[in-house]
Amino acid sequence: DPAEARGLLRRAAAVGAVLLRNRDGLLPLAAEALRRVAVIGPNAAVARVQGGGSAGVYPASVVSPLDGIRAALPADAVVEYLPGVRTSVRPTPLEPGLCRLPGSGEPGLLVRFLAADGSEIHREHRPSGRSFETPEDVDLTDLREIEIHTVLRAPFAGRWRLGVVGLGTVRLSADGRTVLDEYVPAESDDPTYLHVTPSYRQVGLDLAEHQEVELLARRQVEYGHGRVFALAADPPLDEAVREAAAAVELARSADAVVIVVGTSEEHESEGFDRATLRLPGEQDALVAAVAAANPATVVVVNSGGPVLMPWRDRVAAVLLGWFPGQEGGDALADVLFGDTEPGGRLPASWPADEHLPAVARTRPTGGELAYTEGLHLGHRGWLRSGASPAYWFGHGLGYGRWEYLAVEVPQRTAPGAGLTVRAVLRNTGTRRSREVVQVYLARPTSAVERPVRWLAGFAAVHAGPGERVEVEVPVAARALEHWSVAEGRWVTESGVFAVLVGPSCGDLPLAAAVEVGTVGAVGAVAQGGTG
Repeated sequence: DPAEARGLLRRAAAVGAVLLRNRDGLLPLAAEALRRVAVIGPNAAVARVQGGGSAGVYPASVVSPLDGIRAALPADAVVEYLPGVRTSVRPTPLEPGLCRLPGSGEPGLLVRFLAADGSEIHREHRPSGRSFETPEDVDLTDLREIEIHTVLRAPFAGRWRLGVVGLGTVRLSADGRTVLDEYVPAESDDPTYLHVTPSYRQVGLDLAEHQEVELLARRQVEYGHGRVFALAADPPLDEAVREAAAAVELARSADAVVIVVGTSEEHESEGFDRATLRLPGEQDALVAAVAAANPATVVVVNSGGPVLMPWRDRVAAVLLGWFPGQEGGDALADVLFGDTEPGGRLPASWPADEHLPAVARTRPTGGELAYTEGLHLGHRGWLRSGASPAYWFGHGLGYGRWEYLAVEVPQRTAPGAGLTVRAVLRNTGTRRSREVVQVYLARPTSAVERPVRWLAGFAAVHAGPGERVEVEVPVAARALEHWSVAEGRWVTESGVFAVLVGPSCGDLPLAAAVEVGTVGAVGAVAQGGTG
């Protein structure tokens, strides 16, 4: 059932979102109280919903953050959008808001697949000008040409840069006049190049404000050139400064601001390493300026891995949306307006800057790379260094507020056996909420090398406002064991292990202890705190 599948994708994206910051409980936004909402950012109208390269597929439809927010708000609410900055160094594929089907007001582009005699093999309506691969379920044995047809409406006056992405003979006409006719040779036979970042050509075209121009792009298909074909349009270069200033002014006049920033396939994909953890382009400057103009600013980070957020303490809320899939826009709206609580927790610590004490040397010497980090990977490396990241492994907020009251563990457990940790919490917030209770173990004095502490178990608990609940977290025997190289097996070191409980690796308000040895009576060690 397509509707059921879309609903599942929508919920998965929402509960996987990680709320990193929520100053003064700005989120969830009260949709009924909003009259003017500013949606800003390069990933707002055309979000990145999946990984690049081989991780990319072509969904039947994609809900952008802008679409999702508009659909969720009352009809009398005004939602205005500006990208603010441009992040691409390659041509920017035509966005849905800039193009429509010829002879129709419906947004998008018409793509046709043609045989050698010009007859049509297949046609599709595509929402944007992003790279087009041919459909797998259509027999394209006789395919010789791909055609993209659309009408571009220029929101700004100036010299626009129109581009086509693809190899072989490519042609582009504007209102029937040929503006580009060139043969683009392949620079590599690497599949990553052919299918992810093939060569492109651009041409300048002067357009008046709101002028419409009919664009027709054609590409001859040759063996060994792949089938990627995309149509792109970039605004005048001097528009970037005006766009950023206009975005700030838009934010200043809005009841709330949602700014969507992130990466693209050019910066985070397969086949290359990231040169920096910074957001591409001038996104950091845009976020800082928008947040200064409007304190009710929510930043949505659309990336697959950590990025630096130098503005994180200057914005009201930071929501990590990852690559959310085709229903991401509606899922984002569900979280922003409180229909769904963000349920994700960080699977890695996010750094505050590019000085990463937890990262071992990653450049080979003499063709060899020594892996010297041993057990101290990820958050374990951060703990060993004594430094603190921007956000710890396991961190994530919901729409409740949790107080950690007490913890109970057995006084002893036998070697080769696990244990159960019981924690008592209270939701002191005003909404029903879910908390992920995490248990870590530590052994400061040990005969073997160990991490400072390590994750031993976790469990989710739900509670209404003011409700006190108890949660049981099972800790498997393996969490108490270490690998003996001499014996070639997992063994347990007798003695006392510290048991630490809290909402993240860096926030553990409850502590207790268990002795690994002869099993005795069950006791409790308790300590209170707020997570």
